[in-house]
Amino acid sequence: MSFDVKVPSVGESVQEGMIHQWHVEEGAFIDVDEVLVELETDKATVEIVSEKAGIVKRLKNEGDVVAIGDTIASIDTSAKAPAGKPAAAPQKEAPAQSNGSNGSATNNVSAPSGPAAGSFSPAARKLAEEHGLSAAQITATGPKGNILKEDVLKAVSNPQPAAKPAAPSPAAKTAKQAPGFQTITGSRDIRREKMSMMRRTIARHLVKSQQTAAMLTTFNEVDMTAIFALRKKYKESFKEKYGVGLGFMGFFLKASVEALKNFPMINAYVDGEEIIHHTYCDVGVAVSSNRGLMVPVIRNVENMSIQNIESAIADVATRARAGKIALDELSGGTFTVSNGGVFGSLMSTPILNSPQSAILGMHKIEKRAVVIGDDIVARPMMYLALSYDHRIVDGKEAVQFLVKIKEGLEDPSRLLLGI
Repeated sequence: MSFDVKVPSVGESVQEGMIHQWHVEEGAFIDVDEVLVELETDKATVEIVSEKAGIVKRLKNEGDVVAIGDTIASIDTSAKAPAGKPAAAPQKEAPAQSNGSNGSATNNVSAPSGPAAGSFSPAARKLAEEHGLSAAQITATGPKGNILKEDVLKAVSNPQPAAKPAAPSPAAKTAKQAPGFQTITGSRDIRREKMSMMRRTIARHLVKSQQTAAMLTTFNEVDMTAIFALRKKYKESFKEKYGVGLGFMGFFLKASVEALKNFPMINAYVDGEEIIHHTYCDVGVAVSSNRGLMVPVIRNVENMSIQNIESAIADVATRARAGKIALDELSGGTFTVSNGGVFGSLMSTPILNSPQSAILGMHKIEKRAVVIGDDIVARPMMYLALSYDHRIVDGKEAVQFLVKIKEGLEDPSRLLLGI
C-alpha cells in the first residue's frame, strides 16, 4: 500500500513553502516519527515527520515550491525494514534544474555528464559536483552501472590525468597580441540559485513598502555618555540579579515607547482610506539570521521595565537565529527598531516594515568632537535615523519624536520617571 505525504498547514497566513532539505534518500526505509523533510516558509523552517513506516519515493525536489496540501512524497507501507540496515543518513541533494517560467536553478560546478550521468545516487551526485567530476571520470561499481558515493571517493583519491590541451596552430604562435588587449586569468564562473522563501518574502515586502508609502527619513545624533556611565556602574550587578546583560537595546526600546506615547500617530498605520490606531506598543526587533532578516515582535513593551525588555530581546533573538521562533511572533508589530551599528553602519535610511508607519535605525557608536559649553570634547556619539510614512506622519512630528528619544537616552532618569 502507498501513503501520500502532503504539505501540512503551518500557519493561517502561510500558503506555500519550498522544499529545503530531504532527510531521507530516495528508496530508503523510514520509520514512524522520523524526520522526512524540511519545509521552508516565508517565516520559518518546519520539519515534516513521517506518519507511516516504509520505502520513500520522492515526488518533489529540493528547491521546489509547493502549496499547502500538495503531495510531496509517497511511502510504500507494505515494505519491510532491511534486516540490520538503518534508515539512510541525511544527505543534502542539490536542487534540480527547473525550466519553468517562474525561474531556474543551476549549479556552479558542471553537472556530471556522459553515458552514466543519470545513474548517480543523490549522495554521489553531490560529491561529484563538489569535486568537479563527470561520469566519464568515475568507474561505476553499483548495480546496473550506478555510480555510488564510494566510487566518487575513489575517483577523488585517484584522479585521472587531464587531457593535454591541443597544440596551438602556427598562426596562433605567430599572431601578435592586439594593443590594449587584457589577459584575463582566474575563474569567471557564475552561479544561479533560487531565492529562499524568506528572502522572496522580504524582497516582496520591501518593494511593496517602497511603492505604497510616502517614505521619508529624518536624522539626529545622541550623546551616549550617560548610557555608557550607567552601564559601567550597574552592568555586573544587573546581570547578577536578572541573569541577562545590560545592553543598549533595552534603553532604546524604552525611549521609543515613551516617545510613541507622546506621538501616537507614529504608532498607527494606513489601511486604505482609514488610519488604524493602537493603544499598545508591539515593537519589532530586527535580527539577522543565517536565513535572512527576521523581525520578532515583543508585545506590550509600554508595560515592561528595562530588565524585562532585555530578557525578552535576548530570548527572541536567540530563538530567531536558531530557527525556533513561532510564526505568530513575526507579525503584528506597530513599530520597529533596527540596529545596523552592530555591523559597523555609521548612517543609513531604514525601509519601513509595512504596514507600519515608522522604523528607528540605530548605528555605530563613535567618538567625535562635540562642543559642550565653550569646550570641544570627545564624546561617544550615535546617529539615529527615523524613516516614516509621510501620509500620516508630518515632518514636525517625526523630528519631535526623534528629539524625544534623544532626550531620554541622554538623560536616562527621564525614562524612569516617564517625562
